[in-house]
Amino acid sequence: MSPTVEQIRAMPKVMLHDHLDGGLRPGTVIDLADDIDYTDLPTHDPAELARVLTAGANRGHLNLYLDAFRHTVGVMQTRHALYRVAREAAEDLADDGVVYAEIRFAPELHTELGLTLDEVVHAVLDGFSDGSADGRIKVRALLTAMRTAARSQEIAELAVRHRDNGVVGFDIAGAEAGWPPSRHLDAFQYIHRENFHVTIHAGEGFGLPSIWEAVQYCGAERLGHGVRLVEDIKVAGDGTVTLGRLASYIRDRRIPLEMCPTSNVQTGAAESIETHPLRLLRQLQFRVTVNTDNRLMSQVTLTDEFALLVREFGYDWSDLRWFTVNAMKSAFAPFDERLELINEVLKPRFAQLAHG
Repeated sequence: MSPTVEQIRAMPKVMLHDHLDGGLRPGTVIDLADDIDYTDLPTHDPAELARVLTAGANRGHLNLYLDAFRHTVGVMQTRHALYRVAREAAEDLADDGVVYAEIRFAPELHTELGLTLDEVVHAVLDGFSDGSADGRIKVRALLTAMRTAARSQEIAELAVRHRDNGVVGFDIAGAEAGWPPSRHLDAFQYIHRENFHVTIHAGEGFGLPSIWEAVQYCGAERLGHGVRLVEDIKVAGDGTVTLGRLASYIRDRRIPLEMCPTSNVQTGAAESIETHPLRLLRQLQFRVTVNTDNRLMSQVTLTDEFALLVREFGYDWSDLRWFTVNAMKSAFAPFDERLELINEVLKPRFAQLAHG
């Protein structure tokens, strides 16, 4: 029998691609708006607010999808707000069965009311720490620089500065077309010189050149989304598959793909769940992982994403285990920590679930 939604919720899960400003509880958005007299919210009804933000996400283009974030970022401008959002994110993920998460945020977006970049990071890390204090989940941070701005070197240095406090890597995000990763090459080279970790949003709002630059110029260890890598894969009428050189390189090197099925459809990176490249990439044994991207805007949990794949593609426990172990192998946590979670948490629990 296929795993049920309740069983999937109970299974241990690993999240590598989840945006802090895309995962707020609707009621929290409203509370925080009241705290700072933020007047631009379209409604103060939590259910209606969730509907409005989700409707904004379902417009088939990355830039339109990102428009909804002005409200969540708008209310995340104080230490209290950042701490609360981070604490609740850790709690919500743990409630969904996530045992390890890397949550990303862009510190430069949270300084409008006077917080310094370091104060932003401290507030978020404190929230993660308190939200995971019961031991159900381990939460780490990824610091994101906006690819449309010019602060990537500053954010890279900030990430390295907090590497011993819970920050495990550096990322760039935002509108992809016209803003290639190589514009931020100095920041990536700095990260590599510091023996630190890099994941890059690529292959979502733009195609193969973005992925190629992320990997070959900027040294991405993981690809945020990477959906359009499928453009370098040809499937003939008889089912024969031919990989282009970039796709072959990424598969050979086991570069992880942080895929977010629901979000990918909403942004237009994939036409539908039925035709999502994840299925082909999984068949071809790419290092695929499953993630939510933005839990509020997409109205999904990681349980929802896995349940969707089970329903659409007929995946079973071996598939869910494969995706989950892939994610833990690909995390930026130290090797010993990854190994412990795989051997002492993931594998035993999946064995129990698979055998009823």
